[in-house]
Amino acid sequence: MFLRLFLTYLIFVVLAVAAVGLLILQRSDGSDLFFELGRQVVLAVVVIALVAVIPAYVLARRFTRPLDELTQGARRVAAGEFDHKIHISGNRELSSVARMFNGMTDHLAETFRQIERDREQLRTILSGMVEGVVAIDNEQVVLFANDRAGELLEFVPTQAVNRKLWESTRQRAVRELVERALKQDGPHREELDWKGPTVKSLVVYVSRLPGPNSPGAVIVLQDTTDLRRLERLRQDFVANVSHELKTPLANIKSSVEVLMDGAVEDPNARGMFLEQIAEQADRQQTLIEDLLSLARIEAGEYRLEYDPVGVEDAVHACLDRHRTRAETKGLTLDGVALSGCPIDAAVWVDEEGLAQLLDNLVDNAIKYTPDNGRITVRWQAGPQNVLIEVEDTGIGIPERDLPRVFERFYRVDKARSREMGGTGLGLAIVKHLAQAMRGQVRVTSEVGVGTKFAVTLPRSTPDDQ
Repeated sequence: MFLRLFLTYLIFVVLAVAAVGLLILQRSDGSDLFFELGRQVVLAVVVIALVAVIPAYVLARRFTRPLDELTQGARRVAAGEFDHKIHISGNRELSSVARMFNGMTDHLAETFRQIERDREQLRTILSGMVEGVVAIDNEQVVLFANDRAGELLEFVPTQAVNRKLWESTRQRAVRELVERALKQDGPHREELDWKGPTVKSLVVYVSRLPGPNSPGAVIVLQDTTDLRRLERLRQDFVANVSHELKTPLANIKSSVEVLMDGAVEDPNARGMFLEQIAEQADRQQTLIEDLLSLARIEAGEYRLEYDPVGVEDAVHACLDRHRTRAETKGLTLDGVALSGCPIDAAVWVDEEGLAQLLDNLVDNAIKYTPDNGRITVRWQAGPQNVLIEVEDTGIGIPERDLPRVFERFYRVDKARSREMGGTGLGLAIVKHLAQAMRGQVRVTSEVGVGTKFAVTLPRSTPDDQ
C-alpha cells in the first residue's frame, strides 16, 4: 500500500508540472524560443519530480505507518500475543481504531484464558475420575483419553490421541462393541470381559456426540472386576453359611426323629443321640458366634479398648486354656521368648481381641497337628512392634492354598475340617482382628513339615501407660 501511495503522490506532482509546461508551450510561437522553453520545461519536470520524491515518501509513510502497525498487531495477536498493544498518535480516526483494537485484544485474551482454565479444570476432573473416558470421532480416531482409560485399555493416552482406537488397543471385542454402539441412535451399555495377561471385567458406556453426520462418541469404561469378585464372595458366603447351618440342623433333626420313633425308650441309644444333639447344637452356636464376631469386626462395631498387655502373660494364659485338649493328643505346648526380648514386653492392643486371636491360632494348630506333635508360640519385641509366631508340626498347607487361608469358610481339606468341628472362620477372624489392632498376619507352610503364623502388633510405649 505504501508503494501505491508513494507512486500516486509522485505521479500527481509530475502530471501537474507537465500540465503547466504544456500550457506554456501552447502559447509559444514555434520559434527557437519554443525549443528552448520545451527543454526547460522537461528539465523542470525532472527536477520537480526528483524534489517531490521526498514529500511523496513522507506523506505515504505517514499515512501507511498506522495501518502497518495495525496489520502487524493483528498478526501478533493471531500468533497468540494477546498482551500486545498498538499506540497511534496524531490521527484521531486511526487512534480510535487502535483503542478499539486494543480493547478487542484484551477481551479476546480474557476469553482465551477463561477457555484455558475451563479446559484445564475439565482435564483435571477427567484425569481424577475412577472411570476411563475416551472421546473419538466418527472414524474412531481418539480425540482424548484420560489416564484411567489408558490403564483399563492398556495403552498410553498421549500416544493414542490422533490414532485409531483399534490401533491403540488390540482387543477385537472393544472395536466390535464401539462399532455396534455407533450404529445406534441412543446410549449403549455393554459388559466386556477383558482377555489378556490381566483378566478383568468392564462395563462400557458409549454415547454419541450431538450434532449432524455423527461427529463421534464418548466412551466411559468402568472396572467391575472387584464388584464381580465381591459378588462371587457373597454368593459363596451365602452358600457356605447355608451349608454350615444345614449340616448340624440335619443331624439334630435326624436324631430327634430317631428318638421320637422309639429310641427314647432305650437308655443306651437315648444317651448317644442326645449327646449328638448337644454336640451339633454347640457347633451351630459356635458358628453363629463366629459369624456375629466377624460381622462386628468388619463393620467396625467391635469395641476395642486399648491397654498395655504383657505378651508373656497373654501367651501362657492361652496355652493353659488349650493344654487339656493338647494333652489328649499327646501334643507339647511351649511358650518361648526369643533371645534379647524383655520379660515385660507388652503390646498396645485390646486384651480380649488378643486373647481371641491367640486362641484361634492355637486351636487351629491343635486341630491339624498329628498326635505327639509340638506347638510352639514365640515372641520377639522390636523397637515399634512385637512379633508373635505360632508354629506347629502339623500336616502343612499346600502353596497354592496359602493366599486363601484367611478367606471365610475356605478349607484346604473340607471333609477333615468339618470332621474336626471347624467353622472355617477362625483364620478370617484372626486377620480382621490383627488389622483392627493396627497389625498384620502372614503365614508360611510346608506340606508334611508344619505351618507358622506370624502376627505383628504395635508395641506398647511409656507414653501409652
